[in-house]
Amino acid sequence: MRPFTYARPATLAETVALLAVHGADARVLAGGTDLIIRLRDGTARPLVVVDVKRVAELAPSIGIVGDRLVISATSTMTDIETDPVVCQHFEALAEAASVVGSVQIRNRATVAGNLCNASPAADTAPSLLVYGAEVVAAGEGGTRRIPLDAFFVRSGVTTLLPGELVTAIEVPLPREPLGATHVRRTRRRGHDLASVTLACSVDRSGVTRLAYGSVGPRPVLTVDDSGTLADPLASVDAKGAILERMFAAASPSPRSMRASPDYRLAMLRVLGRRAVRTSLARLAAEA
Repeated sequence: MRPFTYARPATLAETVALLAVHGADARVLAGGTDLIIRLRDGTARPLVVVDVKRVAELAPSIGIVGDRLVISATSTMTDIETDPVVCQHFEALAEAASVVGSVQIRNRATVAGNLCNASPAADTAPSLLVYGAEVVAAGEGGTRRIPLDAFFVRSGVTTLLPGELVTAIEVPLPREPLGATHVRRTRRRGHDLASVTLACSVDRSGVTRLAYGSVGPRPVLTVDDSGTLADPLASVDAKGAILERMFAAASPSPRSMRASPDYRLAMLRVLGRRAVRTSLARLAAEA
């Protein structure tokens, strides 16, 4: 492991100042479940590691502010999967958080870190995409909100500016009943990375949102606003055609060891149909 300076600021202002000074030579440490591995294997070689776990403004918290759910940057996967507000209004997010790694990983890993790592296989990304989440970022230039769909670029790359860090994730509260679910396919049970991960939501007007990952360089969000997928009278062929259009952006890497491209694409279709059915059933239960 390459030597580095360890910094532990107490305020957001101190954190922003440190990141502004060190720029690309700094890495933020929150849960550390990805960063520690990269420090050990040498793929991350920062000069400064900025530990934000004691920053007062970033303390773990999940709550409703106005018409939005606000998740602070140091909230863990365990915090999310057990939070009553998340479980009530954002069931797919709770499901996604519950399958991240092992229990030990979930007790440390943060949703902000999961997103900033920008892995195409990030479990929380699809559910947050279908819920219309935004990333709140702070830097020398102030605070800005980034729609999650505009946050991802490719594996390991986001639209965060140099010196910025994520302070929170905000998710709008549903204005009407919503049925949603998160599903995934892995090689084995436990903490394996997903070969396919997918989330779906359906609202009362029939708009279906699908987001999927592990089948390309970044998670993808797509929407069917025709009502076809939610229509019980629509034919199997009509629904199949809509799903094919929605999955057109999938481009699995042939170099992955977890599954072949053909297998991933086949499972994407299976999981897509399954997720739509589950979301519709949950929507009906809201009646």
